[in-house]
Amino acid sequence: MNILGIETSCDETSAAVLRGDFAIASSVVLSQDEIHAPYGGVVPELASRQHILSISYVVEESLRRAELELRDIDAYSVTQGPGLIGSLLVGLSYAKALGFAFRKPVIPVDHLEAHVYSAFLENRRIRFPVLALLVSGGHTSLLWMERELRYEPIGHTRDDAAGEALDKIAKFLGLGYPGGPIIDKLAADGDPRTFRLAPPQMSDGSPDFSFSGFKTAALRQIREWNLTRGHPGIQDFLAGFESSVVRALLHNVDRAVRERSPESLILCGGVARNRRLRREFEAYGRNAGIPAYIPSPEFCTDNAAMVAGLALARRESGETSASELTLNAYARRSRG
Repeated sequence: MNILGIETSCDETSAAVLRGDFAIASSVVLSQDEIHAPYGGVVPELASRQHILSISYVVEESLRRAELELRDIDAYSVTQGPGLIGSLLVGLSYAKALGFAFRKPVIPVDHLEAHVYSAFLENRRIRFPVLALLVSGGHTSLLWMERELRYEPIGHTRDDAAGEALDKIAKFLGLGYPGGPIIDKLAADGDPRTFRLAPPQMSDGSPDFSFSGFKTAALRQIREWNLTRGHPGIQDFLAGFESSVVRALLHNVDRAVRERSPESLILCGGVARNRRLRREFEAYGRNAGIPAYIPSPEFCTDNAAMVAGLALARRESGETSASELTLNAYARRSRG
C-alpha cells in the first residue's frame, strides 16, 4: 500500500509518501520563511497564495522521489485542522480533488494528533499510556494517550504559545525570523543564571500554560537593560529566557506524570528542535525512569510524513472517514 500525505496548515507546503510498512518513501517540505521574514511573522493571505503556487510541484516531487505516479497511490491523507483556514483549504481541496478524480479514499487528519504521531514514525514500539508535550509556534499542549489513536487533551495554552513567545522576543530584538532557531543558536553560548526570569505558572494550579505575562516581563527587562542585538549580555539574556520557558514546560510535564503515571513520554512540535528543551526533556525522562521519545528535527516541524503516518495507522485500525466531498477545514480545535 502507498499513501500520499499533504500538509498545508500554516506556512510549509509538504507532501510525503509512506509504504504500507510505514517506511517513508519520500518527504518534501517547502518553507515560506523568506516570504514572511520581512513581516516578522506569518501573513495568512500570503501563506495561502503561496500554497496554491507550490502544492502541485511539491506533490509531484514527492511522487518522483518515491518513484511512483498518482495511479499508484491507494489513499490520500491531508491535514484538516487546526491551522490557518486559507492554508488548510488549499491542501484539503487538492486532496479532495485527487480522491474524486482517482476514486480513492481521502483520510482527514488532526494537525496536533499528527505531531504526536511523528514520534511513532521512528519508534513503532512506544509503550502506552503516553504523555505527549506538543510545543510549536501556535500550540503548547499536553495530550494523554491511553492507547494508540486515542488522544485526550489535558492542558493547553491560554494565550501565547511557547514558540510564539520566542518568536515575539526575537522580533522585538530585531534578531530575524523565524525567531526560535535564532534564539536557540545565540542562547547556546549564554549563561542562563545572569538574567533571572521566573518561569510562568498558572495561579489556579491547572495543567494549562500561559506565556503572555512572561513575555511582558521579558520585554520589561529588555527595556531596563537596554538590550539590543549587539549588547554584550544578549546571549546571557536569551539563555535565561529560553531556560525559563523550558522549566515552565517541564513543570507541567512533571505534574502530569505524577498524576497519571505514563509508560512513555513524547516531545513533539516545531519547538522540539530546540536543543536545550531536547536535552532537558531527555534528562527528565531518565531521572523519572520513563522512556522519552523525540522525533528527528526534520519531523518536528510541519511535515506530511506525520500526516500520512497517522492516516495509515487509522486505516489499518479499521477507522473510516466521511466522503471526501463532505470534508471541511477547521481553524481551531475544540478543547473537549
